[in-house]
Amino acid sequence: MLLVEDNEGDIILTLEAFEESDFKTEIQVARNGKEAINYLFENCTNSQLPDIIILDINLPLLNGHEVLKKIKENEKTKHIPVIMLTTSSAINDINLTYANHANGFISKPSDVNDFFQTINSIGNFWFNTCKLPFF
Repeated sequence: MLLVEDNEGDIILTLEAFEESDFKTEIQVARNGKEAINYLFENCTNSQLPDIIILDINLPLLNGHEVLKKIKENEKTKHIPVIMLTTSSAINDINLTYANHANGFISKPSDVNDFFQTINSIGNFWFNTCKLPFF
C-alpha cells in the first residue's frame, strides 16, 4: 500500500490503525505529490507496485488531484485502486476525484476513534472483501 500524506499526525494515526488491524500489508509513505509520482514511476517495478493507494488532496509540490490524474492516465498504474482520504468535503473536490477515476472519496474524521474505524473499514473492504488485480 502507498500512503500519500503530508500531515505527520495523520501518517502516524494511519500507520497505527493498520498496525492494530489484521491487515498484513507493507505500507510505503510519500509525504508530497512529487515523492508519490517518483516512487510509482521511477522506483517501482511492476511487481513492487502498491495494492492500493490512500491519497490526500492537500499536498505540497503536486496536489492529490494532480497525482490521481497521473496515476489513472498511466498504463503501469491505472489499475491500482485509489482512495482519496482528505479533510475536504467540498463538492468540487468530490466531483473532481471521481471525474479522475478514483475508487473512493472519504472525508477524514476528526475524532481519533472514528479515524481508526475509517481506516479499519478501508482495510477490511480492500483487503478482505474486494479481489484486487494481480500484475
